[in-house]
Amino acid sequence: MNDLYSIEGKVAVITGAAGVLGGSIARHFASQGAIVAALVHRQEQVPAVLESLGPKAVAYACNVLDTDALEVIAADIVARLGRVDILVNVAGGNVPGATIMPDAHFHDMKIEDWQKVLDLNLNGTVYPTKVFARYFAEQKEGCILNISSMAAYDALSRVAGYGAAKSGVSNFTRWLAAEMAVKYGEKIRVNALAPGFFIGKQNRSALLNPDGSLTERSLKVMAKTPMRRFGDISELNGAAQFLCSAAASFITGVVLPVDGGFSSFSGV
Repeated sequence: MNDLYSIEGKVAVITGAAGVLGGSIARHFASQGAIVAALVHRQEQVPAVLESLGPKAVAYACNVLDTDALEVIAADIVARLGRVDILVNVAGGNVPGATIMPDAHFHDMKIEDWQKVLDLNLNGTVYPTKVFARYFAEQKEGCILNISSMAAYDALSRVAGYGAAKSGVSNFTRWLAAEMAVKYGEKIRVNALAPGFFIGKQNRSALLNPDGSLTERSLKVMAKTPMRRFGDISELNGAAQFLCSAAASFITGVVLPVDGGFSSFSGV
């Protein structure tokens, strides 16, 4: 393997590591020789995640909004593995109550649902970053990778709360990139991926009919995606590895679309 793109031996903390996207990135990083510290939401998820990542991995169950728990976990990771090199913030997702369907009204939305989606996606990125960034500042070196969305590029219909939260993630990524580089040195980098449309558990019913055909929403997505297909979740792995490797040593503050051209195509 080209050493420029290598993450072998790097200690990578990955939140949301029991999910589809987080699990895919965690398994890929482990396959490339990284030592993965997986953060999952529930204790019962730990055994399966550890089995999928191999003998070098460690795993912890925690709520990424609990900074006290995150502090304890971060200290344990450093005590066991010596340091942290990479933080990948994947924990997130949509909250149905903050989704405004065509037959619903924004003024009927419950504020608590709006708060849930902001907490899960925006604060679920900010809080782990706040905890682990201290170690990067002390080391004068480290890499943070966040997960934004196409909903941060355009105001997509329906996903009001999710779009607002992911827009915050993009802005926070750019802000923190400058903050860390100016105050702690050029070897601390902060970037994000902005996935296009991938079929997962949360959005399957919105994108596919029960017979597997495309929904009306999917047809609109395909019309604006030059590649005319959905992405495969594994197609995010290479971009994640690149941004966390020495090959991206002069890249910080970037939100990289992995979207089949969706963000660059007007469709007209």
